[in-house]
Amino acid sequence: MNISRRAVLSGASAALAANAFALPGLARAQSQQVIVGLWGGDYGDLMQKLVDQPLLAPKGVEVLQVIGDEDTRKTKLLAERQSRRASMDVVFLGDDNMYLLAQQGLFEEMSPDKASRLSAVKPELRKPYSVPQLYSYRVILYNSELVASPPRSYAELSDPKWRGRIGLADDDYLENVQAAALAAGGKASDLELAKQKLIEWRDQDMKIYPSNEALAAALKSGEIWITVLWLARGVMWQKASMPLKAIVPAEGAMPVTFEAAVPRNARNKEAAWQYINALLEVSAQAGFTDKMGYLPTVTDARLPAELESQLTSAGGADMKLLTKDYPSLVKVQDQALDFWNKQFKG
Repeated sequence: MNISRRAVLSGASAALAANAFALPGLARAQSQQVIVGLWGGDYGDLMQKLVDQPLLAPKGVEVLQVIGDEDTRKTKLLAERQSRRASMDVVFLGDDNMYLLAQQGLFEEMSPDKASRLSAVKPELRKPYSVPQLYSYRVILYNSELVASPPRSYAELSDPKWRGRIGLADDDYLENVQAAALAAGGKASDLELAKQKLIEWRDQDMKIYPSNEALAAALKSGEIWITVLWLARGVMWQKASMPLKAIVPAEGAMPVTFEAAVPRNARNKEAAWQYINALLEVSAQAGFTDKMGYLPTVTDARLPAELESQLTSAGGADMKLLTKDYPSLVKVQDQALDFWNKQFKG
């Protein structure tokens, strides 16, 4: 059937006129759905309250959260890399995994032309393949009502007096392996040293919890007294009236950035870029800082003086902030997971 260009334009004009007649003075925005792979629990709930509902719903963007652990998202991305369409439009990963997958060309390039708020990201946190949403660093957290003289280094966690009183989160296995390597006197990527230290910790009845929420419950009840986790989590639990204090270990503070990326084969890239932009809005950044204690990743988000002091007091002025060697860390990641599951936990 031959249809002239004039007929097509005429039909389009008629459709627009019909819409204008139905909604005088208004342009009806077409509803879009963006599928986002991320963590659940407190994090997923806050995403709905700070990003999905206030920033995207008014623009006609419906957010569908796909909740799961990081390894599942990573596996799914790798399995779908040759597919015409990915099952996620936006994916959240820790900086280690994001770096690993970016080396395989799985993600769209970040550009202010696609999401204008990218220009507000702090220069030191910018990456070509992902956007930094949250930022923190790893500390030793302890129950101040039960511990009078806390360990001040990862190495001191081996002291027999802490036997059965230290717990770690299973979700953070890679960061725990890195802490063990530092405790043994090596670099964060020294897996063989980490294995030796982990076996030592296992033999001292170090406990493993399936999630950060389970870890918090154990700290609150006194089942454990000490853990190694992000400072942000400590601030969040302090705000929930838990008697916690934090110390940056003598070996140094290992930073972490939780990041979001858009797969190259995402189904709805337009909505994905709107989502990326919303993550960087000042209201969303300030909300996560207030509720969960993470440091903002944009230059125009300001912290209340009291909260800023709380976030920076653990390390002091001479805090040693470590630099991540991504190539070395991701090289041992699979081996670290295998050892963690089969020998340390097993």
